[in-house]
Amino acid sequence: MLLYSNFIIQIGGYINKHTHIAENFINTMTEIASLLGQSDQNIDYDTAEAPMHKGVITAFTRLQDRAKAAGFDLAVASAYRSHERQLTIWNAKLSGNRPVYDSHNQLLSLQGLSAWQQLEAVLHWSALPGASRHHWGTDIDVYDRAAIEPGYQLQLSLAEVSVGGPFYALHQWLDELLVAEPELGFFRPYNHDRGGVAPERWHLSYGPIAAHYQKALSLEAIRLCCESCDMLLKETVLDNLPLIKSRYIDVPVDCYPESCQFIFK
Repeated sequence: MLLYSNFIIQIGGYINKHTHIAENFINTMTEIASLLGQSDQNIDYDTAEAPMHKGVITAFTRLQDRAKAAGFDLAVASAYRSHERQLTIWNAKLSGNRPVYDSHNQLLSLQGLSAWQQLEAVLHWSALPGASRHHWGTDIDVYDRAAIEPGYQLQLSLAEVSVGGPFYALHQWLDELLVAEPELGFFRPYNHDRGGVAPERWHLSYGPIAAHYQKALSLEAIRLCCESCDMLLKETVLDNLPLIKSRYIDVPVDCYPESCQFIFK
């Protein structure tokens, strides 16, 4: 497990050599730790129904109010996720202790696959520890609580958000709302398959804050994070990190609300 103190020592040296990562919004060692899921200093655990970035809560509450007026109960399945939690998910999938699914949401066996093929399979649905947008607390997996019965086992699957699924109506409404009112700040970072992460219609991101984090998420910061933790297939990850970042981590700037795109300049 990556200890916070060890991480700060390593990333501190990096900031001193590469000050561009520390400019503007992400400008301290603890902010870099927040970027990589190593600190929860910006996370509010009490106000919303799930932990999320302090700067997101008001905007998300406004979105929930809009959903309620439209007949939906916009609920949170997952928001902030620490590096430790993401690392546990990662290692469980690669060790066979947690299921891995293919692009059709069917169970996939990793046996017989090369190390790179195993990484591709896991990265299709799960983020690299240290590079998950959920580390920032700006990204939220949502569902319509009013559309299911008590005891329903939430899957966050393609079937649930497609025609005939319990959350299809919510996401149709969200599609229209987010296009009509970009000033709400939310967008879908994984709205379709670009050859990397699977489409996640349930995944919303708050652009005004997430854009700053994505801009600051450098290849070297991710590398230091990976090198410092007990991650399965670490060497294969490090050998292919530029490709992983471009295919599975970076979200195209034009996916963000237009009002947020200047942040990347």
